[in-house]
Amino acid sequence: MPPTSRRVLVFAKAPVPGAAKTRLIPLLGAEGAAALHARLVKHTLATARQAALGTIELHGAPADDDFLRHCAARSAAELIAQSEGALGERMCTALRAALAAADHAILIGTDSPALTARHLRHAAQALAQGHDAVIVPAEDGGYVLIGLARVDPALFDGIEWSTAHVMEQTRERLRALGWRWVELETLWDVDLPEDYARLVEARLLELRIPLETGS
Repeated sequence: MPPTSRRVLVFAKAPVPGAAKTRLIPLLGAEGAAALHARLVKHTLATARQAALGTIELHGAPADDDFLRHCAARSAAELIAQSEGALGERMCTALRAALAAADHAILIGTDSPALTARHLRHAAQALAQGHDAVIVPAEDGGYVLIGLARVDPALFDGIEWSTAHVMEQTRERLRALGWRWVELETLWDVDLPEDYARLVEARLLELRIPLETGS
């Protein structure tokens, strides 16, 4: 049999001050929050490269952003514009296109620096063992990774994105589809001030971001 082909899809927004990591702006300021987001994007791409699973796709919003273009070139990633629509629609479109070119596709965001190359390799192994899907749940009720051997829009339809219900609703969809899936260890995202404090303590990134002082 030919070797299994895989693609790792990284969903990332451009680090625009005032539009990136908005819930951290009161703590870090607009510039600081955007700088943190930029570090998270770079960290995630480095993790994807370290996993060495196959082609890396950077799905940018927007894809013509200079920072994202630079990150893609530095990471030897294919820079692809995110499609139109809600998050679930964009994820489904990206995964469908990836699975048209590869046996397995693993999609990750950039909010969880606790996600390592080991997690990515374990996800790839789960798919190679015959599971239809593999997920890394997030402590906030969402997930930080989803890997698929096949795709169905029903997996993403009607999900209350950015809420604590995402993971449970996804499990309901998986059960309804009759798919075999596996969940890996639960990780944490960096979205809130307490998450930033946890990030500083964990020393997962090099942080030189001054806190906002004044109004």
